[in-house]
Amino acid sequence: MVLAGVVITFLGFVISVMSLGMTSSVSGRMVMVLIGLAVSLVGIIGVINRAFLKNALWRK
Repeated sequence: MVLAGVVITFLGFVISVMSLGMTSSVSGRMVMVLIGLAVSLVGIIGVINRAFLKNALWRK
């Protein structure tokens, strides 16, 4: 599950970087970067954090 979270987070980073080559308008880049940021946050907070909380030290 952690590996899936890392892949999702990296995908969000790639989406943000791809905005540089896909469009030259500031608005288009901003929208793509915000989408990439949202995907990264889902990977970090939604997937990696839940996997960590499942095996947290204080639950043992």
